[in-house]
Amino acid sequence: MTEATPGMGTGAGAAAERAATGERTAAGERTADTGRTGTTATTGTTTPLLPRDECDKLETRLQHALSGFVDGPRAAVEEADRVLEEVAGRFTEAVSRRRRTLRGSWQEAETGEDKPASTTDTEQLRLALRDYRELAERLLRV
Repeated sequence: MTEATPGMGTGAGAAAERAATGERTAAGERTADTGRTGTTATTGTTTPLLPRDECDKLETRLQHALSGFVDGPRAAVEEADRVLEEVAGRFTEAVSRRRRTLRGSWQEAETGEDKPASTTDTEQLRLALRDYRELAERLLRV
């Protein structure tokens, strides 16, 4: 028999999975997002910040900690703490990589010769700004 988690109602697992994957509702809006996705600088499509298998492993470790609470409360909380620390570190690394990619997309335009700003440069900057906004908004929704 599994223990019920406080605050989790019927269907919460399915809702959590929809939120974790950023699934769209019937109205076409994105459900809550865990921050796992970013936006590519060139296409505007979403890409995972963390690979799905890494997320699955971390979720499995957290579930293991939760299920071990009854037999070893302190060990379960310590493991949950380690998992959260690892999750935070992985997301920090992923966001830093994403920022470097975004920065590279618009700073490349600056490295050119002394030429007036072209429509292409402005378009690159517009796309970069959009990608920064989308990533920041996604992280703020977490």
